[in-house]
Amino acid sequence: MSSNEEASPEIKWDLSDLYKSPEDPHFHNDKKYVHKMADQFAESYHGKVSDLEAGELKEALDHYETILDKMGRMGSFAYLRWTTNTEDSSYGKLVQEMKELSSDINRKLLFFELEWTHVDDDRAEKLMNHPELKGYKHHLETTRLYKPYRLTEKEEQVLSAKSVTGRSAWNRYFDETFGAARFELDGKTLTEQEVLSKMHEPDRELRQRASESMTSGLKNLSRSLTFIFNTLVADKHTNDKLRGYPHWLKSRNLANEIRDESVDALVDTVTGSYDLVQRYYRLKRSLLGYDELYEYDRYAPLLSSTENISWNEARDMVVEAYDEFHPHMAEVTKLFFQRNWIDASIRPGKRGGAYSASTVPSVHPYVFMNFDGKIRDVQTLAHELGHGVHQYLSKDQGVLQSGTPLTTAETASVFGEMLVFQKLKRQLSNEREKLALLLGKIDDTIATVYRQISMNRFEHALHTARREEGELNTDRISELWMDTQKALYGDSVTLTDNYRIWWSYIPHFLHAPGYVYAYAFGELLVLALYEQYQQSENGFADKYLQLLKAGGSDWPENLTAPLGVDINSADFWSNGIRSIEKMVDEAEVLAQQIQN
Repeated sequence: MSSNEEASPEIKWDLSDLYKSPEDPHFHNDKKYVHKMADQFAESYHGKVSDLEAGELKEALDHYETILDKMGRMGSFAYLRWTTNTEDSSYGKLVQEMKELSSDINRKLLFFELEWTHVDDDRAEKLMNHPELKGYKHHLETTRLYKPYRLTEKEEQVLSAKSVTGRSAWNRYFDETFGAARFELDGKTLTEQEVLSKMHEPDRELRQRASESMTSGLKNLSRSLTFIFNTLVADKHTNDKLRGYPHWLKSRNLANEIRDESVDALVDTVTGSYDLVQRYYRLKRSLLGYDELYEYDRYAPLLSSTENISWNEARDMVVEAYDEFHPHMAEVTKLFFQRNWIDASIRPGKRGGAYSASTVPSVHPYVFMNFDGKIRDVQTLAHELGHGVHQYLSKDQGVLQSGTPLTTAETASVFGEMLVFQKLKRQLSNEREKLALLLGKIDDTIATVYRQISMNRFEHALHTARREEGELNTDRISELWMDTQKALYGDSVTLTDNYRIWWSYIPHFLHAPGYVYAYAFGELLVLALYEQYQQSENGFADKYLQLLKAGGSDWPENLTAPLGVDINSADFWSNGIRSIEKMVDEAEVLAQQIQN
């Protein structure tokens, strides 16, 4: 293990595969190029989509993808650069410039998919099944799902133009607010990411002080954050009404290519087993020797070791775990380290959290995280590299079909975490260390499945209340938050008044309303896949890579079926919950062995 300094080296990405800098002549030329290409596209196809034959439609789609790829390259460059320092106004300016450019181009192109949704059903069916359009079939299918919710071309153009100074601008303001936020702890000024990392420290008093520091900072920002939440939730309501969506989650379910009934079944199954979470936290409270478990104790480690893991050690853990599963996964993973496709250093102004940016198929993904030398950071690295491998392998599907709906987008990331967890577990012989690792995994699984569904319940309450009651004050939103969190934890965790404001820092509620249930979907899907992997003969790993290479080129149920998983089965969700229960069972057995 290593010192803090060694654990947090200067790991910064090289964005030159996108552009060398904003002054790069290629960047300047591409801005002019996309305008020209979009004008030519509109001149060639506006008002003519319904008359296109298969070969002509393919040519149009090729042209369309070229424009989107170029736009995606520029937008990715600006955004990735900005997230490493949200305090630099020049970085923010470039992001805004790209958003405005994207809006301009989108207004010129949006006729294309709008006209496609109005092609006669019989004719559309014949075109989608034509051999020449095989590489675009699923995109053409999913685009038509939105037919009942499309507005006129002029109305769509207005919504696109106004989003730049509306929803998009408020989201940027939220991100920059937290990029600039500082939290006082033990005489030091910390970033959001740094203070949140203290929630995983073995020192209980430190966790409590960190919780109070975070709470104090959130309260100081509560006026602005409450206004941002109200504005964006109201903005979504307006758009949903204009489009005729029957409920607040409908647009997300369409994007995720999942039926409303399946989402309801997921939510009902998870909320119906909240007692498993409460059973686990009662076990953890006993193991930690506490009379009462508070919210800042949820991620407390069983062992008090404060040793850090170096960046090189973390890299080796992930690469080796991936290599044991399939050598090609390791080969792709190594590219991220060898070619500087990762930005991992914690530094002032850098956005919190982690993500893998697919960028565009003509380039490659980039991974963003804040590495602090803890075991959970190894899991985060495995998670984001899982995304990265998925995005890299699906490049051949092109701009329109390489990306996946959120429900299956988490498959490779969570599976990557599972591979690393199982490898670490096999290496341990000490029962207490094995239990500590298992508790960490259960902590993560509960956060991914149960906490995310509880946050879905908060979102549901928030959107419903905003639509029925009008603007909500901070106390009202906090009340909705606490109601949904108390339902999850019951009497197994004591939620203090400090926790009331902790809804306000979570970006998913704003950036992608309805997103959070996809984490639970992805975790339960991976538990099912891992069960299949353990039970299968040779060949599972190859089939799994084929799933990743397919990207979003088919319906999720068709992509997962070859691996022996039926996501439409009535038992699918409950089988996943049973897998979590097995982990809790194992933890209880290990705890009993240690205590004896």
